[in-house]
Amino acid sequence: MAVFARAVGLKTYIWANNTRSVLLLAGFPVLMVLLLFAGQVLLMGFGILPNSGGDLGQDLALAASMLVVTVPLAVVASLIWFVIAYFGNQMMIDAMTGARRVERKVEPELYNLLENLAISRGMKTPTLRIIESGALNAYASGLHEGNYSVTVTRGLMAALSRDEMEAVLAHELTHVINKDVRTMVIASIFAGIISVLAELIFRSLFYARGRRGGDNKNAMPLILIGLAVGVIGYGLATVIRMSLSRTREYVADAGAVELTKNPDAMISALRKVSGQSRVEAPDELRGMFLDNAPEKASFSALFATHPPIEKRIAALVQFAGGRDVGSWDVPAGPSSTSVPTT
Repeated sequence: MAVFARAVGLKTYIWANNTRSVLLLAGFPVLMVLLLFAGQVLLMGFGILPNSGGDLGQDLALAASMLVVTVPLAVVASLIWFVIAYFGNQMMIDAMTGARRVERKVEPELYNLLENLAISRGMKTPTLRIIESGALNAYASGLHEGNYSVTVTRGLMAALSRDEMEAVLAHELTHVINKDVRTMVIASIFAGIISVLAELIFRSLFYARGRRGGDNKNAMPLILIGLAVGVIGYGLATVIRMSLSRTREYVADAGAVELTKNPDAMISALRKVSGQSRVEAPDELRGMFLDNAPEKASFSALFATHPPIEKRIAALVQFAGGRDVGSWDVPAGPSSTSVPTT
């Protein structure tokens, strides 16, 4: 276990990972400025915003000067959104995933598993939530002590044994202990801002398609430059959001083994989850889940929020001494998107 901890679970590694996350999050204001600049250049190209009447360089300089006004407005709007999201983030997440809070009397066995794990680490038990979906998945959420939640799907509860469920809960609790759940919630909030801003920019193209250029001779270069900057900014926002998750899953798997002393349970849980984890939720939230594997191998897999389950299992086998019994045969019956009966 010590070797495994050195590989994926040392406190210094977690600290470095969280520090990197903070630095990545600090880049979101820069991305916002990039997208604002792209939007202004595009609107100038379409003749909606005034141009300099000079060459391309003067038009770009004019667009940059507009940031003196637009950036403070965007920052104020973002701060307002952040305050709303800070106090209402769990409500938003519940609305987007369909999760609902459950008490001990409703799911006593599941609640007791979570409570025992929390007590073993001397922390307050997170709120338990359930998604009525046949998919096999889970996630942790929250920003501070007393606000954390662990959510599992009904399908996960139906498919996993007691030991496997305990391992998954320990995985999610590790996200809470390491505070990276807070980073993921904040990243999702800011990614949402970037996505909305990018959508507004490209919607403006739709409404402005009939007004291209006006009397600006630099219309086409401005449109091309604006599109290029916008794509780069949105792409960087996606890469930042994706990079926040991958190494954390290895660390959380390690934490689950540390909490339960049962690497085999974590491995078999991952085997059952593999290929059965699809939950309907916005892309910004899927990075928080236990698994977010792409539906099929494609170029988009390069930007996956999670490492492949095969690699996670290999790490558990190599460093934690776990045994891998191979792929789990999905039992005949309801599809992964249906809700098992209880």
